[in-house]
Amino acid sequence: MSTTTQAGTTWAEEVRALARDRKAVILAHNYQRPEIQDVADVVGDSLALSRAAAASEAEVIVFCGVHFMAETAKILSPGKTVLIPDANAGCSLSDTITAEQLRAWKAEHPGAVVVSYVNTSAAVKAETDICCTSSNAVDVVRSIPEGTEILFCPDQFLGAHVQRITGREGMHIWLGECHVHAGINGDELKARVAERPRAELFVHPECGCATSALYLASSGVVPKERTKILSTGGMVDAAKATTATEVLVATETGMIHQLRQANPKVRFIPVNERAVCQYMKMITPEKLLRCLRDGHDVVDVPADVAARARAAVERMVAIGNPSPFGE
Repeated sequence: MSTTTQAGTTWAEEVRALARDRKAVILAHNYQRPEIQDVADVVGDSLALSRAAAASEAEVIVFCGVHFMAETAKILSPGKTVLIPDANAGCSLSDTITAEQLRAWKAEHPGAVVVSYVNTSAAVKAETDICCTSSNAVDVVRSIPEGTEILFCPDQFLGAHVQRITGREGMHIWLGECHVHAGINGDELKARVAERPRAELFVHPECGCATSALYLASSGVVPKERTKILSTGGMVDAAKATTATEVLVATETGMIHQLRQANPKVRFIPVNERAVCQYMKMITPEKLLRCLRDGHDVVDVPADVAARARAAVERMVAIGNPSPFGE
Protein backbone atom coordinates (compact mmCIF):
# COMPACT_ATOMS: atom_id res chain seq x y z
CA MET A 1 0.00 0.00 0.00
CA SER A 2 1.03 3.62 -0.37
CA THR A 3 2.99 5.00 2.57
CA THR A 4 1.16 8.33 2.30
CA THR A 5 -2.57 8.81 2.86
CA GLN A 6 -4.83 11.31 1.08
CA ALA A 7 -4.49 13.69 4.03
CA GLY A 8 -0.74 13.79 3.45
CA THR A 9 0.21 11.80 6.53
CA THR A 10 2.13 8.57 6.29
CA TRP A 11 0.52 5.21 6.99
CA ALA A 12 2.64 4.82 10.12
CA GLU A 13 1.61 8.25 11.39
CA GLU A 14 -2.07 7.43 10.86
CA VAL A 15 -1.71 4.10 12.64
CA ARG A 16 -0.01 5.71 15.63
CA ALA A 17 -2.60 8.51 15.77
CA LEU A 18 -5.47 6.01 15.72
CA ALA A 19 -3.73 3.95 18.41
CA ARG A 20 -3.46 7.04 20.61
CA ASP A 21 -7.14 7.87 20.05
CA ARG A 22 -8.20 4.33 20.97
CA LYS A 23 -5.78 4.18 23.93
CA ALA A 24 -4.35 1.10 22.23
CA VAL A 25 -1.00 -0.66 22.39
CA ILE A 26 0.22 -2.45 19.26
CA LEU A 27 2.06 -5.72 19.84
CA ALA A 28 3.85 -7.48 16.96
CA HIS A 29 5.54 -10.87 16.77
CA ASN A 30 9.05 -11.19 15.36
CA TYR A 31 7.66 -13.05 12.32
CA GLN A 32 5.44 -10.16 11.19
CA ARG A 33 6.08 -8.11 8.06
CA PRO A 34 8.85 -5.50 8.57
CA GLU A 35 6.46 -2.54 8.24
CA ILE A 36 4.21 -4.02 10.95
CA GLN A 37 7.18 -4.57 13.25
CA ASP A 38 8.37 -1.01 12.68
CA VAL A 39 5.06 0.59 13.69
CA ALA A 40 4.45 -1.56 16.77
CA ASP A 41 4.93 -0.40 20.36
CA VAL A 42 6.39 -3.77 21.35
CA VAL A 43 8.02 -6.39 19.12
CA GLY A 44 8.98 -9.75 20.53
CA ASP A 45 8.36 -13.44 20.89
CA SER A 46 5.46 -15.19 22.55
CA LEU A 47 6.67 -14.80 26.13
CA ALA A 48 7.74 -11.18 25.78
CA LEU A 49 4.41 -10.27 24.17
CA SER A 50 2.45 -12.21 26.80
CA ARG A 51 4.22 -10.25 29.51
CA ALA A 52 3.66 -6.97 27.65
CA ALA A 53 -0.05 -7.74 27.31
CA ALA A 54 -0.33 -8.54 31.02
CA ALA A 55 1.55 -5.41 32.09
CA SER A 56 0.02 -2.91 29.67
CA GLU A 57 -2.21 -0.14 31.00
CA ALA A 58 -3.75 0.40 27.56
CA GLU A 59 -7.48 -0.08 27.17
CA VAL A 60 -7.09 -1.89 23.84
CA ILE A 61 -4.51 -4.48 22.79
CA VAL A 62 -3.96 -4.80 19.04
CA PHE A 63 -2.16 -8.09 18.49
CA CYS A 64 -0.28 -8.44 15.22
CA GLY A 65 0.40 -12.14 15.28
CA VAL A 66 -1.63 -15.31 15.01
CA HIS A 67 -4.91 -16.07 16.73
CA PHE A 68 -3.64 -18.12 19.69
CA MET A 69 -1.40 -15.20 20.67
CA ALA A 70 -4.33 -12.79 20.75
CA GLU A 71 -6.30 -15.35 22.77
CA THR A 72 -3.44 -15.51 25.26
CA ALA A 73 -3.51 -11.73 25.62
CA LYS A 74 -7.26 -11.87 26.29
CA ILE A 75 -6.78 -14.62 28.89
CA LEU A 76 -4.22 -12.47 30.72
CA SER A 77 -6.20 -9.23 30.34
CA PRO A 78 -9.90 -10.19 30.46
CA GLY A 79 -11.01 -6.60 31.09
CA LYS A 80 -9.31 -5.22 27.99
CA THR A 81 -10.48 -5.22 24.40
CA VAL A 82 -8.20 -7.41 22.29
CA LEU A 83 -8.15 -6.96 18.52
CA ILE A 84 -6.38 -8.88 15.77
CA PRO A 85 -6.20 -7.39 12.26
CA ASP A 86 -7.29 -10.72 10.72
CA ALA A 87 -9.06 -13.36 12.80
CA ASN A 88 -8.25 -15.97 10.15
CA ALA A 89 -4.54 -15.82 11.01
CA GLY A 90 -4.22 -19.29 12.46
CA CYS A 91 -1.35 -21.65 13.29
CA SER A 92 -0.58 -25.06 11.81
CA LEU A 93 1.12 -26.15 15.04
CA SER A 94 -1.81 -25.11 17.23
CA ASP A 95 -4.11 -27.05 14.92
CA THR A 96 -2.27 -30.33 15.60
CA ILE A 97 -4.01 -30.88 18.96
CA THR A 98 -7.55 -30.20 20.17
CA ALA A 99 -8.95 -30.06 23.68
CA GLU A 100 -10.76 -33.34 23.05
CA GLN A 101 -7.52 -35.05 22.01
CA LEU A 102 -5.71 -33.69 25.06
CA ARG A 103 -8.46 -34.91 27.39
CA ALA A 104 -8.20 -38.39 25.88
CA TRP A 105 -4.40 -38.34 26.27
CA LYS A 106 -4.72 -37.28 29.91
CA ALA A 107 -7.14 -40.14 30.54
CA GLU A 108 -4.42 -42.55 29.38
CA HIS A 109 -1.94 -41.03 31.85
CA PRO A 110 -3.80 -40.14 35.06
CA GLY A 111 -1.76 -37.94 37.38
CA ALA A 112 0.57 -36.67 34.66
CA VAL A 113 1.44 -32.97 34.49
CA VAL A 114 0.44 -31.37 31.19
CA VAL A 115 2.92 -28.90 29.71
CA SER A 116 1.53 -27.14 26.64
CA TYR A 117 3.54 -24.93 24.34
CA VAL A 118 1.94 -21.49 24.16
CA ASN A 119 1.23 -22.27 20.48
CA THR A 120 -2.11 -23.84 21.41
CA SER A 121 -5.75 -22.78 21.52
CA ALA A 122 -7.37 -21.37 24.64
CA ALA A 123 -9.39 -24.59 24.91
CA VAL A 124 -6.18 -26.65 25.05
CA LYS A 125 -4.67 -24.27 27.59
CA ALA A 126 -7.75 -24.83 29.75
CA GLU A 127 -6.79 -28.52 29.92
CA THR A 128 -3.16 -27.67 30.75
CA ASP A 129 -1.28 -27.44 34.04
CA ILE A 130 1.43 -25.05 32.84
CA CYS A 131 2.23 -23.45 29.51
CA CYS A 132 5.70 -22.75 28.17
CA THR A 133 7.45 -20.93 25.36
CA SER A 134 10.59 -21.95 23.51
CA SER A 135 12.66 -19.74 25.82
CA ASN A 136 11.45 -21.14 29.14
CA ALA A 137 10.36 -24.68 28.23
CA VAL A 138 13.46 -26.19 29.84
CA ASP A 139 12.87 -24.22 33.05
CA VAL A 140 9.20 -25.19 33.07
CA VAL A 141 10.00 -28.90 32.84
CA ARG A 142 12.72 -28.58 35.47
CA SER A 143 10.19 -26.96 37.81
CA ILE A 144 8.18 -30.21 37.85
CA PRO A 145 9.32 -32.68 40.53
CA GLU A 146 11.52 -35.54 39.34
CA GLY A 147 9.64 -38.78 38.83
CA THR A 148 6.46 -37.00 37.74
CA GLU A 149 5.02 -38.14 34.43
CA ILE A 150 4.85 -35.29 31.90
CA LEU A 151 2.68 -34.86 28.81
CA PHE A 152 4.34 -32.32 26.52
CA CYS A 153 2.39 -30.92 23.58
CA PRO A 154 2.12 -30.17 20.74
CA ASP A 155 5.57 -29.59 19.20
CA GLN A 156 7.65 -32.74 18.85
CA PHE A 157 10.90 -30.94 18.02
CA LEU A 158 10.73 -28.57 20.98
CA GLY A 159 9.73 -31.50 23.20
CA ALA A 160 12.70 -33.56 21.98
CA HIS A 161 15.02 -30.62 22.61
CA VAL A 162 13.70 -30.15 26.16
CA GLN A 163 14.00 -33.87 26.91
CA ARG A 164 17.55 -33.88 25.53
CA ILE A 165 18.56 -30.95 27.77
CA THR A 166 16.79 -32.09 30.94
CA GLY A 167 17.25 -35.84 30.58
CA ARG A 168 13.75 -36.31 31.94
CA GLU A 169 12.29 -39.80 31.89
CA GLY A 170 8.56 -40.36 31.79
CA MET A 171 8.11 -37.44 29.39
CA HIS A 172 5.61 -38.18 26.61
CA ILE A 173 5.71 -35.94 23.54
CA TRP A 174 2.82 -35.18 21.17
CA LEU A 175 3.74 -35.61 17.51
CA GLY A 176 2.80 -32.13 16.30
CA GLU A 177 4.87 -29.72 14.25
CA CYS A 178 4.92 -26.26 12.71
CA HIS A 179 4.83 -26.75 8.95
CA VAL A 180 7.31 -23.90 8.44
CA HIS A 181 9.88 -25.01 11.00
CA ALA A 182 9.54 -28.69 10.12
CA GLY A 183 10.43 -27.75 6.55
CA ILE A 184 13.85 -26.43 7.59
CA ASN A 185 15.66 -29.75 7.37
CA GLY A 186 19.07 -31.10 8.22
CA ASP A 187 20.22 -31.43 4.61
CA GLU A 188 19.60 -27.73 3.98
CA LEU A 189 21.43 -26.82 7.17
CA LYS A 190 24.45 -28.95 6.22
CA ALA A 191 24.55 -27.36 2.77
CA ARG A 192 24.47 -23.82 4.17
CA VAL A 193 27.17 -24.66 6.73
CA ALA A 194 29.37 -26.08 3.95
CA GLU A 195 28.93 -22.83 1.99
CA ARG A 196 29.71 -20.63 5.00
CA PRO A 197 31.88 -22.66 7.40
CA ARG A 198 32.78 -19.63 9.57
CA ALA A 199 29.20 -18.49 10.15
CA GLU A 200 27.44 -18.82 13.49
CA LEU A 201 24.23 -20.85 13.68
CA PHE A 202 21.03 -19.58 15.31
CA VAL A 203 18.49 -22.43 15.32
CA HIS A 204 14.95 -22.32 16.70
CA PRO A 205 14.13 -25.50 18.67
CA GLU A 206 10.90 -25.97 16.67
CA CYS A 207 13.03 -26.66 13.58
CA GLY A 208 13.34 -30.09 12.11
CA CYS A 209 17.07 -29.40 11.80
CA ALA A 210 17.71 -28.74 15.51
CA THR A 211 19.08 -32.25 16.03
CA SER A 212 21.27 -31.88 12.93
CA ALA A 213 22.67 -28.62 14.31
CA LEU A 214 23.69 -30.31 17.55
CA TYR A 215 25.20 -33.21 15.59
CA LEU A 216 27.23 -30.80 13.43
CA ALA A 217 28.52 -29.15 16.59
CA SER A 218 29.35 -32.39 18.39
CA SER A 219 31.10 -33.82 15.33
CA GLY A 220 33.25 -30.72 14.88
CA VAL A 221 31.76 -29.55 11.57
CA VAL A 222 31.03 -26.26 13.32
CA PRO A 223 32.37 -25.20 16.73
CA LYS A 224 29.94 -25.78 19.61
CA GLU A 225 30.32 -22.19 20.76
CA ARG A 226 29.00 -21.02 17.36
CA THR A 227 25.92 -23.26 17.41
CA LYS A 228 23.04 -21.83 19.41
CA ILE A 229 19.55 -23.29 19.91
CA LEU A 230 17.48 -20.19 20.70
CA SER A 231 14.00 -18.77 20.97
CA THR A 232 13.35 -15.78 18.74
CA GLY A 233 13.87 -13.49 21.73
CA GLY A 234 17.12 -15.27 22.44
CA MET A 235 18.19 -14.73 18.84
CA VAL A 236 17.85 -10.95 19.23
CA ASP A 237 20.02 -10.96 22.36
CA ALA A 238 22.58 -13.24 20.68
CA ALA A 239 22.63 -10.98 17.61
CA LYS A 240 23.54 -7.99 19.76
CA ALA A 241 26.40 -9.92 21.38
CA THR A 242 27.87 -11.74 18.38
CA THR A 243 31.25 -10.88 16.92
CA ALA A 244 30.67 -13.02 13.83
CA THR A 245 30.42 -11.40 10.40
CA GLU A 246 27.80 -13.92 9.20
CA VAL A 247 25.02 -15.79 10.98
CA LEU A 248 22.89 -18.57 9.51
CA VAL A 249 19.35 -18.36 10.87
CA ALA A 250 17.00 -21.34 11.01
CA THR A 251 13.53 -20.01 11.70
CA GLU A 252 10.75 -18.11 9.91
CA THR A 253 12.26 -15.45 7.65
CA GLY A 254 10.46 -12.55 9.32
CA MET A 255 13.03 -12.87 12.11
CA ILE A 256 15.77 -11.53 9.86
CA HIS A 257 14.38 -7.97 10.10
CA GLN A 258 14.74 -7.84 13.88
CA LEU A 259 18.21 -9.38 13.77
CA ARG A 260 19.45 -6.86 11.23
CA GLN A 261 18.13 -4.04 13.37
CA ALA A 262 19.81 -5.52 16.44
CA ASN A 263 23.20 -5.65 14.71
CA PRO A 264 23.45 -3.98 11.27
CA LYS A 265 27.13 -4.93 10.93
CA VAL A 266 26.35 -8.66 10.70
CA ARG A 267 25.02 -10.46 7.64
CA PHE A 268 22.07 -12.64 8.73
CA ILE A 269 21.23 -15.36 6.21
CA PRO A 270 18.14 -17.58 6.34
CA VAL A 271 18.89 -21.30 6.15
CA ASN A 272 15.72 -21.66 4.08
CA GLU A 273 14.46 -18.56 2.25
CA ARG A 274 11.11 -20.31 1.68
CA ALA A 275 10.43 -20.60 5.42
CA VAL A 276 7.57 -18.10 5.38
CA CYS A 277 4.50 -18.45 7.61
CA GLN A 278 1.45 -17.63 5.50
CA TYR A 279 -0.57 -16.98 8.65
CA MET A 280 1.85 -14.42 10.10
CA LYS A 281 1.93 -12.62 6.76
CA MET A 282 -1.89 -12.32 6.73
CA ILE A 283 -1.48 -9.22 8.91
CA THR A 284 -0.98 -6.43 6.37
CA PRO A 285 -0.72 -2.64 6.70
CA GLU A 286 -4.24 -2.28 5.24
CA LYS A 287 -5.69 -4.71 7.77
CA LEU A 288 -3.94 -3.04 10.71
CA LEU A 289 -5.32 0.34 9.64
CA ARG A 290 -8.83 -1.12 9.28
CA CYS A 291 -8.51 -2.79 12.66
CA LEU A 292 -7.76 0.51 14.38
CA ARG A 293 -10.38 2.46 12.43
CA ASP A 294 -13.25 -0.03 12.81
CA GLY A 295 -12.36 -2.01 15.93
CA HIS A 296 -12.20 -5.36 14.11
CA ASP A 297 -11.55 -8.24 14.65
CA VAL A 298 -12.46 -8.65 18.32
CA VAL A 299 -10.94 -11.65 20.10
CA ASP A 300 -13.02 -13.20 22.87
CA VAL A 301 -12.49 -16.29 25.01
CA PRO A 302 -15.46 -17.84 26.85
CA ALA A 303 -15.25 -16.91 30.54
CA ASP A 304 -15.15 -20.50 31.79
CA VAL A 305 -12.39 -21.46 29.32
CA ALA A 306 -10.40 -18.31 30.13
CA ALA A 307 -10.64 -18.92 33.87
CA ARG A 308 -9.27 -22.44 33.51
CA ALA A 309 -6.55 -21.42 31.05
CA ARG A 310 -5.39 -18.37 33.03
CA ALA A 311 -3.60 -20.33 35.75
CA ALA A 312 -1.52 -22.26 33.19
CA VAL A 313 -0.56 -19.08 31.33
CA GLU A 314 0.24 -17.14 34.52
CA ARG A 315 2.50 -19.98 35.68
CA MET A 316 4.31 -19.71 32.33
CA VAL A 317 4.79 -15.95 32.69
CA ALA A 318 6.10 -16.38 36.24
CA ILE A 319 8.75 -18.99 35.39
CA GLY A 320 12.23 -17.43 35.27
CA ASN A 321 14.01 -16.93 32.01
CA PRO A 322 16.71 -19.40 31.05
CA SER A 323 20.34 -18.29 30.94
CA PRO A 324 22.04 -16.79 29.06
CA PHE A 325 19.31 -15.63 26.75
CA GLY A 326 15.71 -14.93 27.82
CA GLU A 327 12.58 -13.62 26.25
